[in-house]
Amino acid sequence: MGSLIAISAASPATAASGITRQIALAGTGSPVTREYVPSSDTLSAPELRGIDGGPAVPEFNGIIPASTREGSSTGSTGAAPRLKTSFEGLNMFQQRFARGGNQFTVEPPDQGLCVGNGYIVETVNDVFNVYNSSGVSQLAANNVGGAVDLNSFFGYPPAINRSTGVFGQSVTDPSCLYDSQTRRFFVVALTLERKPNGPLTLVNHLDLAVSTTSNPTGLWKIYKVDVTNDGSNPAPQNACPCIGDYPHIGADANGFYITTNAYPWTAVSSEFAGAQIYAFSKRQLASGPASVSVTRIDTWNAVNVPSDAGPKQPGFTVWPSVSAEVSDEVGENGTEFFMSSNAADEATHPIAGIGGNYVSNQIVVWSLSNTKSLDRKTPSLNLTNKVLQVNTYAIPRRAEQPGSGNAPGDDTPQGKCINDTTTPTPFGTGCWNIIFFSEPAHNEVVSRLDSNDTRIQQVMFADGKLWGALGTAVSFDSNPAHNKAGIAYFIVKVGDEDDGLNASIVRQGTYGVAGKNLLYPAIGVTESGRGVVAFTLVSATDFPSAAYASIDAKNGIGAVRIAAAGAATDDGFTSYKSQVGDPPRTRWGDYGAAAVDGDSIWIASEYIAAACDYKKWGGSFFPDGTGTFGRCGGTRAALANWSTRISKITP
Repeated sequence: MGSLIAISAASPATAASGITRQIALAGTGSPVTREYVPSSDTLSAPELRGIDGGPAVPEFNGIIPASTREGSSTGSTGAAPRLKTSFEGLNMFQQRFARGGNQFTVEPPDQGLCVGNGYIVETVNDVFNVYNSSGVSQLAANNVGGAVDLNSFFGYPPAINRSTGVFGQSVTDPSCLYDSQTRRFFVVALTLERKPNGPLTLVNHLDLAVSTTSNPTGLWKIYKVDVTNDGSNPAPQNACPCIGDYPHIGADANGFYITTNAYPWTAVSSEFAGAQIYAFSKRQLASGPASVSVTRIDTWNAVNVPSDAGPKQPGFTVWPSVSAEVSDEVGENGTEFFMSSNAADEATHPIAGIGGNYVSNQIVVWSLSNTKSLDRKTPSLNLTNKVLQVNTYAIPRRAEQPGSGNAPGDDTPQGKCINDTTTPTPFGTGCWNIIFFSEPAHNEVVSRLDSNDTRIQQVMFADGKLWGALGTAVSFDSNPAHNKAGIAYFIVKVGDEDDGLNASIVRQGTYGVAGKNLLYPAIGVTESGRGVVAFTLVSATDFPSAAYASIDAKNGIGAVRIAAAGAATDDGFTSYKSQVGDPPRTRWGDYGAAAVDGDSIWIASEYIAAACDYKKWGGSFFPDGTGTFGRCGGTRAALANWSTRISKITP
């Protein structure tokens, strides 16, 4: 065991103001749809969009014990969080059959959640809904519970027209935020342009929608930021055009921020062109003008830690913070804080894209100061970062679920269908004929879930502290094969001073539960410093479940609580080698979400909400079967069965 990252302390690094350009208003959108008749789900090929995939990295073969309290604080006392409300959010059926079924089956969902003015807005790949506090959709009723596809919301043709075979834009990685200061909702997604016959054009842009009032069911203004050529990498083979992957959002008193990970389209592994930061005037966006200013800062060579590019690393997943109280202005002219990690190849091997061990004992804290200048025509911003030494963290193991490694049974119907060579169907003997033209191998097993890599997840600024977490391996004995997926969390006291960024660890920990896996943490913290961390819990005896625990600076993370127990195994198409190649990478996540609403915190995580047996899944395509193939009463699609859970917690 040991980190590739240098152990010596790194001095703070700063960057210039960035490049400012004007972005024209692209149009307007609204979450309005109508009743559609769902299309057929009798598919002959997987619906994986190529950009969502990628090879899994080797599993960590070391020991990282669950830690005890570290650091010191006079923070709040621990108290059991109270589950006030919980309901099923968007699910695979709604995703697949929105817009008349002219959609793809997509994994993973990528969780967006924001709350304000009595509304709960949820957005995932690739649908959108608005609820009241009881979980009732506030959008026009339709056959998918009010859900609207993101292509409709952003004004695009359908993702796939199943009558003509014509492709539309591919919208992915959604996030949302409610800003109480401007009383506006913000939704951001990455959009990939496609040719009508399917291939990507390589042009991609961030689509930023801003509500025109505090009511998210009304009109939104839409701006599009082209990110195709944003990124740096000195290796000729790694030149842009790039994809602005994994966008995430934050805000302070003055600005609204989007960060991306820029990858060259030529990348074959994790060749990387640096995290990009896009800064907007929040007040300008809220006014909905004909054009807005955006300032981009490239984090290439920004971190004073060695990499295969030289003496410095690029920033990677530099996640902007969401403030519990957005009107708080830190520093004389405003500061936005960010957090990132540096165990991944993107940080350690941005030129080669491979070669790291995904182990580190450092995180990076960032500040963007003078954010009040975003209201000027030419902003003058200063980006600073500081590398902090922390407990070792490492890439978590893939997470077993009930039956992992065994042949799928009746409760994992897609997997069983692929292996089935005997059931009569209208397309031939053997269920596999329903979803394949060519006969696959019949040796699929129940998968293990992807537990994320070591990138930082949602970041909060509250109580004068920066709060972040990431997935890590965690050990409960001396055998690395017994490692589970756990959570490394970091609570950092931050301030912006005349001589640079002041950042120090208040508390950190490596959190896990013996025999269980905790996936994709998302932290929400109130202004008083009381918080909740949301995640998926799964194990050999637990179906993927929506779970949470308290967090504060005095006690760290508290006991695990279940918001909604999982009902079945994950049965998505990315679990099966006949669908995506060998070995398959069962996609989960890619992130959860938490949103602060006064003294309460709303959370959302992926889970499996409904069970469906083999006969019901086969429907009328099976002997003596009834119902529509693959839909299981409107709880799933033929090729996937994920759902999301939204809960209100009072910590």
